[in-house]
Amino acid sequence: MRGARGRDRLVRATLGGRPWGSVVKLGMFISDTSPSQVGIDDLIERAQWAEAVGLASGWVPYVPWSLDAMVALTIAGRETSRIELGTAVVPTYPFHPQAMARGALSTNAAAGGRLTLGIGPSHPSVIEKMYGYSYDRAGVHTREYVEALHSAFAGNGRADAHGEFYDFSSIFSVPDAPAKPPGLLVAALAPYMLRLAGERADGTILWLTDEQALETHVLPRITAAAAAAGRPSPRVVVGMPIAICDDVDDGRENAARIFSMYAQIPTYNRILEHGADPRPEHVLFVGDEAAVSMRLKRYAELGATDVLMAPFAWGAHKDKIFARTREYLASIVQEAAAW
Repeated sequence: MRGARGRDRLVRATLGGRPWGSVVKLGMFISDTSPSQVGIDDLIERAQWAEAVGLASGWVPYVPWSLDAMVALTIAGRETSRIELGTAVVPTYPFHPQAMARGALSTNAAAGGRLTLGIGPSHPSVIEKMYGYSYDRAGVHTREYVEALHSAFAGNGRADAHGEFYDFSSIFSVPDAPAKPPGLLVAALAPYMLRLAGERADGTILWLTDEQALETHVLPRITAAAAAAGRPSPRVVVGMPIAICDDVDDGRENAARIFSMYAQIPTYNRILEHGADPRPEHVLFVGDEAAVSMRLKRYAELGATDVLMAPFAWGAHKDKIFARTREYLASIVQEAAAW
C-alpha cells in the first residue's frame, strides 16, 4: 500500500526556499469537527485566542453536534474585531437559498463584513438519511444554489432564481448589510464541483486532501476553470486535523479511530485515493512541530491560499496534546510572519 513515508520523501525532495508566510494564510476551527460539544463560552474563547495570536481566520462546521453556524459566527463576530470568520461548510439542501443568504448577510453585518460563506451539498448519507431529502443531481442543485446566492447578494432588493430546483422571484433585503457581500466558497472534491467552484465562486474548501491530491487533482481543475471563466485565481482552503505529539504511531492509531468515518464516505474516499495514502490517519497532521511545518510549507509552495487546522487530541494526555498544538499554532504564525 502507498505510504506516508513515500509522501514524506517527496516533500523533503521538493521543498523550495520560497518564503511562505505571505503566500498562505493560517486559520483554525473555533468549534470542533469531532463530537466534543463546544459551547458558546468555549467558542468565544477560541475565537478571541485565534485573533490574539495572529491567525488569519476562525471557522465553524455545520455538523449534528454543533451550534448553528450562523449563530455561532454572529456571536464570534461581536466578540472579535479583525479575524475572518467562516463556515466550513453549511449544507445546501436543508436551507432555501433565500434563507441561507439572509442568514449569511445578517451574520456578515454583525461581524463587520468579515464573513466567508462555505457551502456544499454534503453527502447522501447525511441528506437522505438524516434529513430525508433526495440527493438527486447534487452538482446541478449546487450550481443553481450558487446562482441564487449571487442574486440575493447583489444588493438590488431582489432575489431571483429560475431553474430545475429553484424557481422564485422575491423582494429581498437585509438591514445594515455591508456593501461587499460575504466571500463564497464551495466544498469541492469531484471534477464537476471543482469546475463550479472555479467558474462561479471565490474558490473551494477541502478536507483531508494531501499534497499529492492537491497538486495533481484539485489545483489543475479549479485553476483552469477560473481562468476559462475570466475570474481571479481561486482561493483554495485546505482543512486538516492537527495534533502535535512525539509518538506518531500512537497519534495515527487514535486518529484512525477518531476519523474512520471519512474513509467510508464515497466522496472523501475518492479524494483520499487521489493522494499518496488513502488512510485518513496518514493524511492529517500528526507529529512534532518540525514535521508539521515541513508539510505546511509544501502546501504553501503548491499554491494553497489557506490552511485551516482543526486541533484534536485523545487519551489521558489530551489536555497536554491540545495545549501543545495551540502553542505550535501561535508560534508558527509568528515564525511565518518573519519569513
